[in-house]
Amino acid sequence: MPTFLFKGGRVWDGEKFENKNVYVENGKIAYMGSDEPAADYSYDITGKILSAGFVDIHTHLKHVSTDNFGFEPHLLTVPFGVTCAADCSGNNGSDAVMDLFTIKPVVFAGAKMADNEVDFETLEKNLSRYNKYLVGIKVYFDQHGHGVTDEKPLKVLADYAKENGLKMMVHCTNSPVSMKEYLPLFNPGDILTHAFHGGENTCADDNFESIREAQNRGVIIDAGMAGCIHTDFTIFETAIKNNLIPDVISTDITRSSAYIRGGIYGLTMCMSIAKDLGMTEEDVFKCVTSNAAKAVGKEAEWGTLKIGGCADLTVVDYEGSGYDTTDKAGRRITNDKSLRCVLTMINGYIQYRI
Repeated sequence: MPTFLFKGGRVWDGEKFENKNVYVENGKIAYMGSDEPAADYSYDITGKILSAGFVDIHTHLKHVSTDNFGFEPHLLTVPFGVTCAADCSGNNGSDAVMDLFTIKPVVFAGAKMADNEVDFETLEKNLSRYNKYLVGIKVYFDQHGHGVTDEKPLKVLADYAKENGLKMMVHCTNSPVSMKEYLPLFNPGDILTHAFHGGENTCADDNFESIREAQNRGVIIDAGMAGCIHTDFTIFETAIKNNLIPDVISTDITRSSAYIRGGIYGLTMCMSIAKDLGMTEEDVFKCVTSNAAKAVGKEAEWGTLKIGGCADLTVVDYEGSGYDTTDKAGRRITNDKSLRCVLTMINGYIQYRI
């Protein structure tokens, strides 16, 4: 395998920024420091950030998600610096299919509710498709078209997930009851996605008390922007001002949003929006590296740069073409500059470069 030297950049190792060089050999991080080892390929990344590969915990990957949502896995991820991703409505494919992906995947098997009950027949059919990539269950807790009228089936599903060693991810827009009523049902490590939505029963309804309590006991708070249709910018901004910082930033990227919603939609655009709404750069990067890896139980392997670890990394800068996007409430935010990915490496192989 070729060797690579990245020199002159700021390095985000999953926890902190430092100015140092990074040397890759045999697909691993072999050196980080001030020296410049001889390499087959040397890149001067002065003015750029080299980060641990980004982890997007809410995507819809073709061949795993439903055909209505899924899009080519490589295109949804690698051009945005994403090296690892979770599919979040798994009802197609298998481990053998995901073995062929360039990125490193995991899957949340799709769960359904009907007549205010969990459809276990469908859930167990979906669960049976996956083994080594399975990390959890994803459910729509939305009263509009998803067969749920109160929190009772969510309690059943949370108990089932815990008994089977699985995480539960909950799409919470337009929930039938308030967060105060349903968040106590979550187990530590379960994930609330679209946490800052502007539909019915938002996290702002009780001045963020219920969501803060849930986060304090280990529930993962995911911004889950969804092309901004499941994000209320004012609620998100107010949460940040009140020091309620999400654990994770994800895209909920689909064939309907990729590259088109408000700009070149992907994880780097979501990161840019979060930063422009008031999050610190450190918090933004933590939300897509170490925190995101921990959310899917992969903190030992993903979202970090360490000597001997896999060379999964991305190089980004702030020279992107910007964005111009509007949330469901009609609030428009825009910036003529944004984060962009200039290089993505997985297992020591460059998969994307501009």
